[in-house]
Amino acid sequence: MTGRTSVDLTWIEGRIERWIRFGRITQETIHSRSRSTVGFDPGSVFAFVRWSSNDYGTVESRIDILRAVGPGEPCSTVPHVTPGGEILLRLTGWPKVEAALNAIDQVEALGIAPEDVCPDHWRHVHNRLTGALKPRSYTKLRHGAWLMRRDVGR
Repeated sequence: MTGRTSVDLTWIEGRIERWIRFGRITQETIHSRSRSTVGFDPGSVFAFVRWSSNDYGTVESRIDILRAVGPGEPCSTVPHVTPGGEILLRLTGWPKVEAALNAIDQVEALGIAPEDVCPDHWRHVHNRLTGALKPRSYTKLRHGAWLMRRDVGR
């Protein structure tokens, strides 16, 4: 998947679940019934959820909202993401992951695709949830302001 950010996904019911919550997938390779790899074009924003358990319970609950990087761009490494990405949100522990998923649901309830949201909103959600605070809701007014700001920068 040259030039794209690739993410290795796995789904073994009740043991390992790595999946994409949102994002525009531009390429997909299915390796088996439980494994696949998806690709995102540079600049794309996507949410990657990881959960795993063993015989004693949950071992890992994580969500990362990342911006796919272009060739040669600096990036942070994230397990199962090649080459990595610009981290907009990174949370661990089910209560925080659930709160982030609720923030995504709130955006979708407005009729806005989460991958089109201002990246600063996901940073805000990360910072507020990390500090055990409730994030501010994203609004259509904020989204309109983001779209205008983005267009001016082009």
